[in-house]
Amino acid sequence: MNNLPSIGRYRLSNRVILAPMAGVTDRPFRQLCRQLGAGWVVGEMVTSDPSLWHTRKSQLRMDHQGEPDPRVVQIAGGDAEMLAQAARLNAELGAQIIDINMGCPAKKVCNKAAGSALLRDEALVAEILQAVVAAVDIPVTLKIRTGWCAASNNALRIAQLAEAAGIQALAVHGRHREQRYTGQAEYDTIADIKSRLSIPVIANGDITSPEKAADVLAYTGADAVMVGRGAQGNPWIFQQINHYFQHGTRMAPPSLAERQQVLNGHVGALHEFYGDTMGVRIARKHVGWYLSDDPRFTPPQQHALKQQFNALASPETQFDWINDAMAPDAATRLLAKGSYAA
Repeated sequence: MNNLPSIGRYRLSNRVILAPMAGVTDRPFRQLCRQLGAGWVVGEMVTSDPSLWHTRKSQLRMDHQGEPDPRVVQIAGGDAEMLAQAARLNAELGAQIIDINMGCPAKKVCNKAAGSALLRDEALVAEILQAVVAAVDIPVTLKIRTGWCAASNNALRIAQLAEAAGIQALAVHGRHREQRYTGQAEYDTIADIKSRLSIPVIANGDITSPEKAADVLAYTGADAVMVGRGAQGNPWIFQQINHYFQHGTRMAPPSLAERQQVLNGHVGALHEFYGDTMGVRIARKHVGWYLSDDPRFTPPQQHALKQQFNALASPETQFDWINDAMAPDAATRLLAKGSYAA
């Protein structure tokens, strides 16, 4: 695990990266994952259209206040000139690395010929990459999928265009766009790309355990792994993977006390970042993910507990519930009567 890769002047502190996920990797979650061992985090996708940046959603997505270097901003769009301008403006606002999204499979993104839809037009890809790299004096990276569909696996050609354009690192999700997030990720394409490129290549897709991370890294020869959905409800996955890389053994799972501390800290950060009303709402999905990853509860119990938490409408009741849920007798305390009175 020596010779950690560098992207521009920034050297990764380890080989585990938090993937950008719209609606998930906001500033509170990025900071939490950093604290728990992520060597690199990427912000939520930001539209390349500056006329939309005045919205509250865009303003929050562009908030990197207090984050350690490097601050990585991902931009999405389908127009080379607009993407170049977005890169310049984000660099002026403090971005230290620009990441271009050519991997998002969402319809509302692909319908605008952005995200993974761009993979169908290699000439436009080359134009965009060249324009964005030329627009800024900070590193530019790229995230892609293996292609648009099974019949058009062109990730290697896109990767070679990227390296030729001056892209300084490439993340590859081992699925084509039509798979969305279904089926199994494949890593042969990533291994092929890595064998032919000299820039850092990051393997993404189904990295949900330390063992899987090690297997994918060994199989592809990639420089790092990128964790997305595997971190939802389990931000400890970064320190778990790092421990496995270093020692070849699994570290002990977080204690109830640690889970309680992390949940309270995360939910409190959401309230502070978004305000009480929006923060309470956004906390619901994160706590739902934590519950899905909590082995103390059966799936029906997890479902009942999620319903309880989703009915809570204030920060105070959310904290009270979390403290009850992290108690050793949580099932009895919260589920004995089938309801929860905060």
